[in-house]
This record gives sequence, C-alpha cells and structure tokens, in this order.
Amino acid sequence: MKNKATVEEVLSHIPGPITAEWPLGEPFAVALSHGTMSVEYYSPLGHDPQTPHEQDEVYFIHRGIGKLVINGAHHSFKAGDCLFVPANVSHRFENFSDDFGAWVVFWGPKGGEKA
Repeated sequence: MKNKATVEEVLSHIPGPITAEWPLGEPFAVALSHGTMSVEYYSPLGHDPQTPHEQDEVYFIHRGIGKLVINGAHHSFKAGDCLFVPANVSHRFENFSDDFGAWVVFWGPKGGEKA
C-alpha cells in the first residue's frame, strides 16, 4: 500500500490515457487509494466535462481560482479552499484559471454517506 504521493509525481501522469471520453487525455491521476477512499489530482484544461460521481467528494484547491457550480449554486474558490460535493450531485468547475489544480478525495459507499 502506498502511503505518500507528491504533486510532482501525480502531475507527471496528467494528461492520462486518451479515450473517447477524454480525447485530450484524462485530466486526473490517482495518488492514493485504500478501501473506499481514493485521492486524485484533477487538472482539466479549458473546460470541466465531469458528471456526478457515485461517492461523496471533497476538493482541496491546490492552485488557481474559479467557480465550482454545485446544483446550480456558484461557489468562488482560490488556492487553499476546501469544497464538498455530495454523491450523485451535478457539479462542474467554471471560469477557472489556466493553472487550476485540485486534490480530490472520494470515500464511502455508492450514494454517499447518510446524514
């Protein structure tokens, strides 16, 4: 089991494989994982094409500025901010700077934690 990941190491894997879904290459790379928990680094270029995820997630903004739209509500962010998105909720990054990058933590059961 891997216990440490560095930004430099993770960024060396972005962009990832080119697929039909990701014609410019995957804009993320897995840094660590254990059980239901996965830590990734997300760094899209130009626009954010993501769709809702089956697990709860937390974004730790590493660099850049922009807005995270969660269910239609706009949340401005900057480096150092932390944002939560519940499982299966529509969200996307908008108007983000070219240097944008965030650590993302996914965890828990499909459908998310219950209140």
